[in-house]
Amino acid sequence: MPDADSIFETGDIFADRELVRVGHVPELDRVVGRDDEVKAVGGALGPATEGGPPETTIIYGKTGTGKSLVARCVTREAHRTATENGYSLQYAYVDCSDYQTETQASREMARGLQTNLHEDAVTENIPRKGIGAPDYRDITWELLDQNDVQSFVVILDEIDKLDGEDLLRSLSRARESGKSEAFIGVICISNKIAYRDRLNERVDSSLQDNELVFDPYDADQLRNILDHRRDAFEDGVLEDGVIPKTAALAAREHGDARKAVDTLYEAGRLAEKEGAATVTEAHVDDALRQAEINRFQKLVSGQPPHVKYILRALALLTESNDQTAFRTAEVYEAYQRVAERLDADPLSYDRVQRLLNEQAFLGITESEYTGGGPGEGSYRIHRLLRDADVVVEAIDGQ
Repeated sequence: MPDADSIFETGDIFADRELVRVGHVPELDRVVGRDDEVKAVGGALGPATEGGPPETTIIYGKTGTGKSLVARCVTREAHRTATENGYSLQYAYVDCSDYQTETQASREMARGLQTNLHEDAVTENIPRKGIGAPDYRDITWELLDQNDVQSFVVILDEIDKLDGEDLLRSLSRARESGKSEAFIGVICISNKIAYRDRLNERVDSSLQDNELVFDPYDADQLRNILDHRRDAFEDGVLEDGVIPKTAALAAREHGDARKAVDTLYEAGRLAEKEGAATVTEAHVDDALRQAEINRFQKLVSGQPPHVKYILRALALLTESNDQTAFRTAEVYEAYQRVAERLDADPLSYDRVQRLLNEQAFLGITESEYTGGGPGEGSYRIHRLLRDADVVVEAIDGQ
């Protein structure tokens, strides 16, 4: 049996793995490729560092383009600068994809403010349930006024997931309506460029016209980002081609810095598990493959067993043939063999056909009608949109 020390050994790959973990908010000097955006957000928060009103800003862009990172880093820096200037600027971060109702988001805002105030705050018991959204907002106003906060910035990430506009309306009018003496600004972050078009006129009119669009990162920017996380690894551990390859692949596929950093981390973890001395380009390939498997597992995790049997059948057909598209009848025959091997009663042909059409609608497979040869008429064919081995391994891992 291994001793206690050996089971906790982590190897010599990482020096500070937190630097390459998703969700980590680095210091501002590690935010690269977004100089103009940093200045724009800084300009909106600048008045608050001197006791004045922060400007509300709306940030748009695809996932992984640095929206949340810039907003959180600049806001944290504004808090520090205001403190140095002798003013109190406080902030709260709310991820609306996790807290989608007005009550949940208002509660998280109040709890975030209290956490950032630390021991200087008037102790307030903020219940997790039992009160409504207006009550949580009242707690926020009380915390601001009791602690002499001059400016308050609320970051509403993925605001398009928020069910309602009451929180945004309340924040934009809190000082005007006498709810709080503090100046209040909001940074709204959305993946949807048309988000503002959904707002009613009253809420929209209360927002300033500060709008920023974050474009996807290019290969050079991604390489610079990853270079700034190099010290997450021990000296000499990363082989020369690892960062350029990770950046190039990420730029080609999505321009998502979050995924690029996560790929670098996963490559390091794979090297660590192997007991390797260095992280190689092969580890990057393996990390990307594992990420694809993980994404597919999430995609089909809630699907009924027979859907997984159908997908396995289509994957096995693909692996054992030179072609990638198969008639419904061919898929059904292969599905029957899979189901029988797993001691399951096969569904009817019509039911399998409908399930195949559903998978095409979900973007898991692709289906289309095609013409046969003389006398054959038209028929439907189906193909996987992922590599067959990825599908098999993902299903086996569930």
